[in-house]
Amino acid sequence: MTNLSLEIQNVDGVVLETRTDSEQVNLVYRQAYGAGDSIVLRSSDVNVYLIIQLEDSMNPAFVYLTGEEYRYVIPFEEKRVSYSPKSFTGDRHVLSARLATREEIEAYKNVALNPYDQHGNESCFPHASANVETRGESVFAARNAINGNSANDSHGEWPYESWGINQRADAAITVNFGRTVSIDKVVLTLRADFPHDNFWERVTLTFSDGSSEQASLIQTHKPQTIEIQSKDVEWVTLSELIKSSDPSPFPALSQFEVFGREA
Repeated sequence: MTNLSLEIQNVDGVVLETRTDSEQVNLVYRQAYGAGDSIVLRSSDVNVYLIIQLEDSMNPAFVYLTGEEYRYVIPFEEKRVSYSPKSFTGDRHVLSARLATREEIEAYKNVALNPYDQHGNESCFPHASANVETRGESVFAARNAINGNSANDSHGEWPYESWGINQRADAAITVNFGRTVSIDKVVLTLRADFPHDNFWERVTLTFSDGSSEQASLIQTHKPQTIEIQSKDVEWVTLSELIKSSDPSPFPALSQFEVFGREA
Protein backbone atom coordinates (compact mmCIF):
# COMPACT_ATOMS: atom_id res chain seq x y z
CA MET A 1 0.00 0.00 0.00
CA THR A 2 1.33 3.41 -0.98
CA ASN A 3 1.26 6.14 1.64
CA LEU A 4 1.07 9.72 0.40
CA SER A 5 1.71 12.89 2.38
CA LEU A 6 1.34 16.62 1.78
CA GLU A 7 3.21 19.11 3.90
CA ILE A 8 3.58 22.89 4.13
CA GLN A 9 7.01 24.07 5.23
CA ASN A 10 8.30 27.58 5.81
CA VAL A 11 11.59 28.95 4.53
CA ASP A 12 13.43 27.46 7.53
CA GLY A 13 12.02 23.99 6.98
CA VAL A 14 9.56 24.20 9.87
CA VAL A 15 6.47 22.08 9.18
CA LEU A 16 3.38 24.30 9.35
CA GLU A 17 0.80 21.65 8.39
CA THR A 18 0.94 18.02 7.31
CA ARG A 19 -1.38 15.19 6.39
CA THR A 20 -0.64 11.55 5.48
CA ASP A 21 -2.98 8.84 4.20
CA SER A 22 -2.92 5.71 2.09
CA GLU A 23 -3.46 6.02 -1.68
CA GLN A 24 -5.18 9.42 -1.42
CA VAL A 25 -4.47 12.44 0.76
CA ASN A 26 -6.13 15.83 1.20
CA LEU A 27 -4.69 18.81 3.06
CA VAL A 28 -6.57 21.97 4.03
CA TYR A 29 -4.19 24.78 4.99
CA ARG A 30 -5.88 27.66 6.83
CA GLN A 31 -3.19 30.33 6.65
CA ALA A 32 -1.79 32.70 4.08
CA TYR A 33 1.40 31.53 2.42
CA GLY A 34 4.59 33.38 3.28
CA ALA A 35 7.64 34.02 1.12
CA GLY A 36 9.81 30.92 1.04
CA ASP A 37 6.99 28.48 1.89
CA SER A 38 7.03 25.15 0.10
CA ILE A 39 4.59 22.32 -0.58
CA VAL A 40 6.25 18.95 -0.05
CA LEU A 41 4.68 15.90 -1.69
CA ARG A 42 5.94 12.54 -0.45
CA SER A 43 5.28 8.93 -1.43
CA SER A 44 6.32 5.73 0.34
CA ASP A 45 6.91 4.23 -3.13
CA VAL A 46 8.88 5.57 -6.09
CA ASN A 47 7.95 5.45 -9.78
CA VAL A 48 4.25 6.00 -9.14
CA TYR A 49 1.55 7.63 -11.27
CA LEU A 50 -0.34 10.32 -9.37
CA ILE A 51 -3.11 12.86 -9.84
CA ILE A 52 -2.06 15.97 -7.92
CA GLN A 53 -3.62 19.36 -7.26
CA LEU A 54 -1.25 21.56 -5.30
CA GLU A 55 -3.32 24.73 -5.74
CA ASP A 56 -7.13 24.80 -5.84
CA SER A 57 -7.24 27.50 -8.56
CA MET A 58 -5.17 25.29 -10.90
CA ASN A 59 -6.20 22.09 -12.67
CA PRO A 60 -5.27 18.65 -11.35
CA ALA A 61 -2.38 17.00 -13.20
CA PHE A 62 -1.36 13.47 -14.10
CA VAL A 63 2.30 13.12 -13.09
CA TYR A 64 4.96 10.44 -12.66
CA LEU A 65 6.87 10.65 -9.38
CA THR A 66 10.29 9.02 -9.68
CA GLY A 67 11.53 9.87 -6.19
CA GLU A 68 10.12 9.82 -2.68
CA GLU A 69 9.68 13.61 -2.53
CA TYR A 70 8.82 16.62 -4.66
CA ARG A 71 9.29 20.09 -3.22
CA TYR A 72 7.22 22.82 -4.87
CA VAL A 73 8.21 26.36 -3.87
CA ILE A 74 5.27 28.77 -3.62
CA PRO A 75 5.85 31.49 -6.25
CA PHE A 76 6.19 35.05 -4.94
CA GLU A 77 7.03 38.47 -6.37
CA GLU A 78 8.37 38.22 -9.95
CA LYS A 79 7.68 34.48 -10.17
CA ARG A 80 4.00 35.03 -9.28
CA VAL A 81 3.16 36.96 -12.46
CA SER A 82 3.21 33.84 -14.66
CA TYR A 83 0.30 32.42 -12.60
CA SER A 84 -3.28 33.56 -12.23
CA PRO A 85 -3.65 36.39 -9.67
CA LYS A 86 -6.03 34.05 -7.82
CA SER A 87 -3.38 31.38 -7.32
CA PHE A 88 -1.72 30.89 -3.91
CA THR A 89 -3.61 33.81 -2.38
CA GLY A 90 -5.97 34.01 0.61
CA ASP A 91 -5.93 32.05 3.86
CA ARG A 92 -7.59 28.79 2.83
CA HIS A 93 -5.92 26.33 0.49
CA VAL A 94 -7.02 22.81 -0.51
CA LEU A 95 -4.36 20.40 -1.78
CA SER A 96 -4.72 16.78 -2.87
CA ALA A 97 -2.76 13.83 -4.24
CA ARG A 98 -3.91 10.32 -5.12
CA LEU A 99 -2.78 7.29 -7.02
CA ALA A 100 -3.89 7.40 -10.65
CA THR A 101 -6.37 4.74 -11.74
CA ARG A 102 -5.49 2.09 -14.31
CA GLU A 103 -7.80 3.83 -16.80
CA GLU A 104 -5.98 7.15 -16.29
CA ILE A 105 -2.59 5.49 -16.68
CA GLU A 106 -3.54 3.64 -19.87
CA ALA A 107 -5.38 6.56 -21.51
CA TYR A 108 -4.14 8.34 -24.64
CA LYS A 109 -3.26 11.85 -23.49
CA ASN A 110 -0.89 14.80 -23.60
CA VAL A 111 2.06 13.22 -21.81
CA ALA A 112 3.90 16.58 -21.71
CA LEU A 113 1.35 18.36 -19.50
CA ASN A 114 2.44 19.43 -16.01
CA PRO A 115 1.23 22.80 -14.62
CA TYR A 116 3.19 22.06 -11.40
CA ASP A 117 6.61 21.94 -13.07
CA GLN A 118 9.34 24.26 -11.75
CA HIS A 119 13.05 24.94 -12.16
CA GLY A 120 15.04 22.32 -10.30
CA ASN A 121 12.33 19.68 -10.64
CA GLU A 122 14.08 16.29 -10.69
CA SER A 123 11.31 13.96 -9.53
CA CYS A 124 7.82 15.06 -10.70
CA PHE A 125 7.49 14.49 -14.44
CA PRO A 126 7.04 15.70 -17.10
CA HIS A 127 9.64 18.46 -16.78
CA ALA A 128 10.55 21.18 -19.27
CA SER A 129 14.00 22.74 -19.55
CA ALA A 130 15.68 25.04 -22.05
CA ASN A 131 19.08 26.51 -22.84
CA VAL A 132 17.62 30.03 -22.73
CA GLU A 133 14.70 31.87 -21.12
CA THR A 134 14.36 35.54 -22.04
CA ARG A 135 16.12 37.66 -19.38
CA GLY A 136 15.50 34.85 -16.88
CA GLU A 137 11.96 36.14 -16.39
CA SER A 138 9.25 33.77 -15.18
CA VAL A 139 6.84 34.83 -17.95
CA PHE A 140 9.30 33.37 -20.50
CA ALA A 141 10.25 30.18 -18.64
CA ALA A 142 10.27 26.74 -20.26
CA ARG A 143 7.66 25.46 -17.79
CA ASN A 144 5.08 27.81 -19.34
CA ALA A 145 5.05 25.71 -22.51
CA ILE A 146 3.73 22.62 -20.68
CA ASN A 147 1.28 24.25 -18.25
CA GLY A 148 -1.82 23.72 -20.42
CA ASN A 149 -2.55 27.41 -21.04
CA SER A 150 -2.78 28.16 -24.76
CA ALA A 151 -3.85 31.84 -24.63
CA ASN A 152 -1.47 33.36 -27.16
CA ASP A 153 -2.72 36.66 -28.57
CA SER A 154 -0.43 38.77 -26.38
CA HIS A 155 2.76 38.32 -24.33
CA GLY A 156 3.95 38.90 -20.78
CA GLU A 157 2.05 38.29 -17.56
CA TRP A 158 -0.55 35.51 -17.13
CA PRO A 159 -2.45 34.40 -19.12
CA TYR A 160 0.14 35.21 -21.81
CA GLU A 161 3.19 33.50 -20.33
CA SER A 162 5.27 31.61 -22.91
CA TRP A 163 8.73 30.20 -23.60
CA GLY A 164 10.86 33.10 -24.86
CA ILE A 165 14.23 32.57 -26.55
CA ASN A 166 15.89 35.98 -26.15
CA GLN A 167 16.69 35.98 -29.89
CA ARG A 168 19.06 33.01 -29.48
CA ALA A 169 19.70 31.26 -32.80
CA ASP A 170 20.50 27.98 -31.02
CA ALA A 171 17.51 28.03 -28.66
CA ALA A 172 16.20 24.59 -27.66
CA ILE A 173 13.57 23.28 -25.27
CA THR A 174 13.35 19.71 -23.96
CA VAL A 175 10.45 17.88 -22.35
CA ASN A 176 11.62 14.97 -20.19
CA PHE A 177 8.88 12.43 -19.41
CA GLY A 178 10.77 10.69 -16.59
CA ARG A 179 9.91 7.28 -18.06
CA THR A 180 9.35 5.70 -21.46
CA VAL A 181 6.21 6.77 -23.30
CA SER A 182 4.89 5.73 -26.71
CA ILE A 183 4.09 8.85 -28.73
CA ASP A 184 2.71 9.57 -32.20
CA LYS A 185 1.91 13.30 -32.31
CA VAL A 186 3.38 16.65 -31.31
CA VAL A 187 1.22 19.79 -31.20
CA LEU A 188 2.85 23.23 -31.12
CA THR A 189 1.00 26.44 -30.34
CA LEU A 190 3.11 29.43 -31.27
CA ARG A 191 2.74 32.73 -29.50
CA ALA A 192 0.70 34.86 -31.88
CA ASP A 193 0.97 38.46 -30.70
CA PHE A 194 1.32 39.64 -34.30
CA PRO A 195 2.87 41.94 -35.47
CA HIS A 196 4.98 42.06 -32.28
CA ASP A 197 5.80 38.38 -32.76
CA ASN A 198 7.52 36.50 -35.53
CA PHE A 199 7.03 32.75 -36.09
CA TRP A 200 9.16 29.72 -36.96
CA GLU A 201 8.81 28.42 -40.51
CA ARG A 202 10.73 25.24 -39.75
CA VAL A 203 11.62 23.35 -36.57
CA THR A 204 13.34 20.08 -35.70
CA LEU A 205 12.16 17.50 -33.20
CA THR A 206 14.87 15.24 -31.77
CA PHE A 207 13.96 12.17 -29.72
CA SER A 208 15.78 10.10 -27.12
CA ASP A 209 15.82 7.09 -29.47
CA GLY A 210 18.19 9.02 -31.76
CA SER A 211 15.60 9.88 -34.41
CA SER A 212 14.66 13.36 -35.57
CA GLU A 213 12.02 14.97 -37.73
CA GLN A 214 11.72 18.37 -39.38
CA ALA A 215 8.38 20.13 -39.60
CA SER A 216 7.10 23.22 -41.38
CA LEU A 217 4.91 25.72 -39.52
CA ILE A 218 2.74 28.63 -40.61
CA GLN A 219 1.79 31.98 -39.11
CA THR A 220 -1.33 31.20 -37.09
CA HIS A 221 -2.72 31.41 -33.57
CA LYS A 222 -4.08 27.87 -33.85
CA PRO A 223 -2.35 24.68 -32.65
CA GLN A 224 -0.24 22.99 -35.34
CA THR A 225 -0.11 19.20 -35.36
CA ILE A 226 2.97 17.22 -36.34
CA GLU A 227 2.16 13.55 -36.94
CA ILE A 228 5.13 11.26 -36.31
CA GLN A 229 5.78 7.55 -36.60
CA SER A 230 4.95 5.94 -33.26
CA LYS A 231 8.04 5.64 -31.10
CA ASP A 232 9.04 4.86 -27.53
CA VAL A 233 10.98 7.76 -26.02
CA GLU A 234 12.02 9.30 -22.71
CA TRP A 235 12.38 12.88 -23.94
CA VAL A 236 11.91 15.14 -26.96
CA THR A 237 13.78 18.33 -27.88
CA LEU A 238 12.51 21.16 -30.09
CA SER A 239 15.41 23.01 -31.75
CA GLU A 240 16.83 24.39 -35.03
CA LEU A 241 14.12 27.03 -34.95
CA ILE A 242 14.12 28.85 -38.29
CA LYS A 243 12.13 32.07 -38.10
CA SER A 244 10.39 33.70 -41.03
CA SER A 245 11.59 36.78 -42.90
CA ASP A 246 9.11 38.91 -40.96
CA PRO A 247 10.99 41.87 -39.38
CA SER A 248 10.00 41.02 -35.82
CA PRO A 249 12.83 39.35 -33.81
CA PHE A 250 10.44 37.76 -31.30
CA PRO A 251 9.16 34.25 -32.06
CA ALA A 252 8.01 32.35 -28.97
CA LEU A 253 6.18 29.18 -27.94
CA SER A 254 2.93 29.09 -25.97
CA GLN A 255 2.38 25.31 -25.74
CA PHE A 256 4.40 22.16 -26.44
CA GLU A 257 2.08 19.15 -26.34
CA VAL A 258 3.07 15.52 -26.95
CA PHE A 259 0.41 12.86 -27.32
CA GLY A 260 0.69 9.17 -26.58
CA ARG A 261 0.42 6.44 -23.98
CA GLU A 262 2.55 4.79 -21.35
CA ALA A 263 4.96 2.42 -23.10
